[in-house]
Order: sequence, then structure tokens, then C-alpha cells
Amino acid sequence: MTIANSLTAQQLDFSKVKVYEHQLDDVMELIDIIELKKKLKETEENFEHNPTEINKVRLGIIYHETALNLSFFSKTEFRGYAKKSFDILSDLFHATETTKELLPFIASYRASALTLVSAETRKLGLIGDAFDMFKEAIEAYSNVSYLPEFMRGSVAENLPWIFFSKRKYAKRDFQSIIDRQEKNSEYANWKVMSFTYWAWAKQRQDKKYRSQSIAYLEKAISLDPNYNAGRERAEALKAKLTIV
Repeated sequence: MTIANSLTAQQLDFSKVKVYEHQLDDVMELIDIIELKKKLKETEENFEHNPTEINKVRLGIIYHETALNLSFFSKTEFRGYAKKSFDILSDLFHATETTKELLPFIASYRASALTLVSAETRKLGLIGDAFDMFKEAIEAYSNVSYLPEFMRGSVAENLPWIFFSKRKYAKRDFQSIIDRQEKNSEYANWKVMSFTYWAWAKQRQDKKYRSQSIAYLEKAISLDPNYNAGRERAEALKAKLTIV
């Protein structure tokens, strides 16, 4: 089943999408390893005792974050979490009763989880499948959610050089998010925009982009006073770009 042939193609309610975003935000984009491990245990226990739809989505997302941040540093304990995430989110994606306003989160993290499965299993063909999923998610949901482009851009910027045809999406996707944010300040939250401004500048370190890159890095820093998003990386890149 593709997005175009399912309920996911229906128009979504932006306000409802934002409600779910607030309910999922604490398990998305975690960079503190101690907090991640704590949240993993908490989310698993919550789902075990209360296996609701939203808790299942939270479980799929926290497994993705675990795979992204922990599995490549462990040969045993955290291996397989990418596949766990993909399987849980695939169940939700294919279920006809899934709340449609949750689908931007499900589809985006599902595609990203498949890229992590590819990295862990060294099955490079899965990258192409994942980018097909990203493309469908962006076409269906980017008008109401930053997540499909944010996740594709984040994956694209970290791909090895042999995937040069897909790495181009990093520039395109982060620019698109900034454009949408300028039109609607509620489009993405501070954490996402901090990462986005940093990522935009990271992709454009040439002299001709220098002033705009520094301006965006300053935004990334100001949005993240407590170093919970892109501030640390933005400060490092700004220092590099401002060296005379």
C-alpha cells in the first residue's frame, strides 16, 4: 500500500498534527545519551502498561532514536533497534484504523528507520526504498509537517559520497523548511529550527554564502539556550567560518 492509495492522502488538520507533535516531542531528536536511555525505559514501560496508539508511535520513535544514537556503539545491547522501530511503525502505517494526523510522524520515522536498518545490515538497496518512502511522505504531508523533509534532509547529509544523487536533498529540504517557517511561524518548533539553521549553514560553507550562514548559525544558537538542539554544533561551525 502506498500513501497515494490510502487514507494518508487525505487533507490533514494542521492543528491536530501539532497536538500530536507536542505529545511526541519528548521522544524526538534526543541528543543526550543519559536522557535517551531513561526515556527508552520509560516509554517501554508505558506501552507495556498502556498499549495505546500514541504510546505505540512513541515506542517506534524511541527505538529509532536508540538505533541512531546507540546501536552503532554497541555490538550487542542496542543492535536490532532499527528493525524494531521499522516493524512497529510499519504496523501502524499499514493499519487502516491509524489516526491520519499521526501518519506524518509514522511515515517519516519509518523511512528513516529503514536507512538505519540498511546501515546495520549493510543492505545498501534499502536506501533507495527508504528515499521512495520519504518522497511519498513529503508529497503527502510537508504542507502540515516539517518532519518528512527534516528527516530526509538529516539522512541525506550523512550519506557516504557514493550516494551523491541523494545527498543533494539535504540542501533542498532544509531550505524548504526555512521557507515554510517564514510563512508560518508555527510550522516547526524551536528545536527543529535550531537543527535546521545549523544544517543549512553546514551545507553552505562557501564564501558566497558566508554572511547568510553565520546569520542562520546565530539563530540556531539563540533558539537553543540550554544546548538541547543545534547550539553546540552551530557554535563550532560559526567559529570555523569566522576565522580570518
